[in-house]
Amino acid sequence: MASFSVVSNISASNAQANLNTTNIGLQKALARLSSGFRINQAGDDAAGLAVANAYRSDVAVLNQGMRNASDGLSTLQIKNGALDNISTLLDRMATLATQSASAGFTGSRATLDQEFQDVISEISREVGVAGLATSQGFSVFVSSGSNGTVGGTVGAADTTTLGVAGLSVASAAGASAAVTAITGAVATVGTVVGSVGSIQNRLQYAIGLAQSQSVNTRAAESRIRDANMAEESANLTRYNIMTQSGIAALAQANQQSGAVLSLLR
Repeated sequence: MASFSVVSNISASNAQANLNTTNIGLQKALARLSSGFRINQAGDDAAGLAVANAYRSDVAVLNQGMRNASDGLSTLQIKNGALDNISTLLDRMATLATQSASAGFTGSRATLDQEFQDVISEISREVGVAGLATSQGFSVFVSSGSNGTVGGTVGAADTTTLGVAGLSVASAAGASAAVTAITGAVATVGTVVGSVGSIQNRLQYAIGLAQSQSVNTRAAESRIRDANMAEESANLTRYNIMTQSGIAALAQANQQSGAVLSLLR
């Protein structure tokens, strides 16, 4: 049997409870639409948030790894440029040595040797500038994990390693020996250039892989973290309608209590 009470308005209490629930949903839809994120706080999806944050960290590491690899390529390019110039200097030394080694040469071998020694000094200078004085390990961190480092060894290209230190073209015999030594030096430079090129190629491949991983990892994070705007727009409309109907229902429930006063007239 129905009863009327002015102390406890159960209908109004139910309407208020439902209106509060609707308001929570409305605020959540508004937060997602305004931020673009499905997860705005841990309570939205704690497990998903942990996975998304891990993906975001991986993307940050990959992006920095690509910058590291680009820096490494720049460093190697400096070495490569120096090696190209050293090859040109060796060509000049070979020309001078061949000229001096000729029995029919009637010019001044002392003059040839002066330029020859200057070229050797220039090689030493450029080797020091480019960091080619000693064999060096070269490594670049491109991603996390045990296989996250790309590198190799860049051989030395100093005058001692090349075997040109102490050479002289002041005599035909010395010039003849210099021609042979320079041939070996050219081969040594070629080996060093090969090691530089190999590391450059590896870094370029690593950058390509990191770019692909970054895009795919970002996509994986997006699927977890980002809001479905179409779905949230529909939710916003639904909760707006439910809020309006809930307010109207609450007003009706309050009016029911007021109707009891008519019994006292």
